Amino acid sequence: MLKSDLMKKLLCGAIAMAASASAAQALTTEEVLMYTGADRQKVLEDGARKEGQVVFYSGVIVNQALRPIAEGFMKKYPFIKMTFWRADTEELLAKTTAEVRAGNIVGDVLEATGLGEVSINAGLVQPFKSPVVNEYPERYRDPRNLWVVTRLSYFGTSYNTKLVPPDQVPKTYEDLLDPKWKGKMAWRIGTSTGTPLFFTNLRKAWGEEKAMAYFQKLKEQKIVNFGSGSARTLVDRVMASEYPIGLQIFAHHPLISKAKGAPVDTVLMAPVGSVAAPMQVTKGTTRPHAAMLLVDYIISKEGQEILAKAEYFPAHPGVQALPSLNPIVPAVAGVPENFITPEEFDRYAESSEKIYQDLFRN
Repeated sequence: MLKSDLMKKLLCGAIAMAASASAAQALTTEEVLMYTGADRQKVLEDGARKEGQVVFYSGVIVNQALRPIAEGFMKKYPFIKMTFWRADTEELLAKTTAEVRAGNIVGDVLEATGLGEVSINAGLVQPFKSPVVNEYPERYRDPRNLWVVTRLSYFGTSYNTKLVPPDQVPKTYEDLLDPKWKGKMAWRIGTSTGTPLFFTNLRKAWGEEKAMAYFQKLKEQKIVNFGSGSARTLVDRVMASEYPIGLQIFAHHPLISKAKGAPVDTVLMAPVGSVAAPMQVTKGTTRPHAAMLLVDYIISKEGQEILAKAEYFPAHPGVQALPSLNPIVPAVAGVPENFITPEEFDRYAESSEKIYQDLFRN
């Protein structure tokens, strides 16, 4: 009798295990991305072993961050080959759009400042769930499960310390209206984090009437429209004395160069505009298991620490930026921050670009 009961229990257990395995194998791509079962890690690893690879499209610098992320991920999951492609947001969106339309997906996971609502509205991404997302503040995760923030960016004004004396450094947006800076300032055009974000920050903080009155005065300063190269390139030009002042730059870039002896520094103006780099999963990915393992890894403390060491600002509340970058963290510096959510970033984009076209296009 005991033997009979034992055999029944073993048989039931075997049937349950087989059913579980069959169910896991039968999961659709959408179900894999949203899977929250207790065996999630095993399901993802088993599926990823068969997929064998994952491709990451990102805006972070290759040697600083992408390679360390790939090395750490493949050390953790040696059965997955991770490759990556680095591009600015506009290039990344164009490439992903072409892949989705052609039904030939190469990039499984996307990450860049300016993604979010743009890629959602274009139908480029799909929902996913990760238990690590719950460790993030609500404003850094999408309630529709379409993105989670990987890193933050703060924007400031760069200046050449040889050309701008300490007692003349502009400290406020109003200081930029001083006639002595006419024709001596440059800002980035042709990119969503350049002039459009500069306008969006002040429109959101000051209201339309006050912001537009300010822009009307600012246009008289004949700001140089810098359209070649990356955000880092404009800082390099300021360092080279081509421009005394560079507006709307990533605030940490001058600090990194200053630490190496370059004649450049950053000043934060209240409010400091800040945005997030959302991470998303490409619609139609054929490697959902590996994609979710990569998502988990990048937003985990382990992945976030890699970004911190690479001189980025991690979004995970348990991981701090490098001490050398603290001077431009608004909360540390005591300067008010104006966080532009991914939804606001997209909502203001077109009208902010129109302000540039109407007032500042030479």
